[in-house]
Amino acid sequence: MSADSPWLTDEQQRVWRDWLQATALLPVALHAQLQADSDLSFPDFEVLSELSEVEGRQMRVGDLARALQWERSRVSHHVKRMEARGLVRREECASDGRGAQVVVTAGGRRSIERAAPGHARTVRRLMFEPLSAREVALLGEVLSGLVSRLREEDERPR
Repeated sequence: MSADSPWLTDEQQRVWRDWLQATALLPVALHAQLQADSDLSFPDFEVLSELSEVEGRQMRVGDLARALQWERSRVSHHVKRMEARGLVRREECASDGRGAQVVVTAGGRRSIERAAPGHARTVRRLMFEPLSAREVALLGEVLSGLVSRLREEDERPR
């Protein structure tokens, strides 16, 4: 099949379907582990991870949305649910008084500290242990290139 063809080759179709399956199944497995080990969902863990990795453990809602690759409204709704559970709190942005900062609470910190070891073990077991060091390096190169292309595509004017 030529590059002009609108169809994927059989091999491309197989790889594409495997990719879709893997990206659907991995979050399900991670969610199950998190629910077994803690009170967190996978999206909760993603939010707390992003916040935990920045100075002051706080971010503006828009910055958090960009970091997670979520719509701003999704972040706002999810943060409201997490706030009701005592995992995060919203504070007025001290620098300009307009926006809200999302801040990890002590309860949120405890939850992610409890969940993180099992999460890391599950990621290692499902994603890395079956691969050789060479395969991990190759996967890293492939994914890095894909992420770069997708970011470039996202930044192109429409």
